Amino acid sequence: MTTANVLRIGDAAVCLGIAAHVLRHWESVGLLAPPRSPSGHRVYDERTLDQARLIRTLQRTGLSLAQIRHLAIGTHDDRITLIANKRGEIRANIALLRATDRFLEHVLECRHRIVAECAECSKLVAGYEQGSVGESGPPGLLLRR
Repeated sequence: MTTANVLRIGDAAVCLGIAAHVLRHWESVGLLAPPRSPSGHRVYDERTLDQARLIRTLQRTGLSLAQIRHLAIGTHDDRITLIANKRGEIRANIALLRATDRFLEHVLECRHRIVAECAECSKLVAGYEQGSVGESGPPGLLLRR
């Protein structure tokens, strides 16, 4: 490995768009193992940078560092289960966001002051209360003054 092909931690952090302490943390939890220079400094080659990019991407999907580590060390079946569970969470969140958007869209047009006075609002809130789309909102919610 030549020095032209590697970055020090500060330069690697800039290249990745994250703080250097994040790279150190990923190393401390066993997700990243950058090679060391003869003087003991961390050096980030393209492979290590790619690993860091993957970690950052997996975090953006909502996986925790512990889950990312489990992906790295788990069996194929473990990975399939973890990803299937995460995808289920994402689908549930999407359903909640869609229901929330429908409710807010209705609120824009609703002429009732209180949710309980509007059949459509009550129907949407009931979906929340039944747990089909997430947490319930307060049934006496004041919409307009």
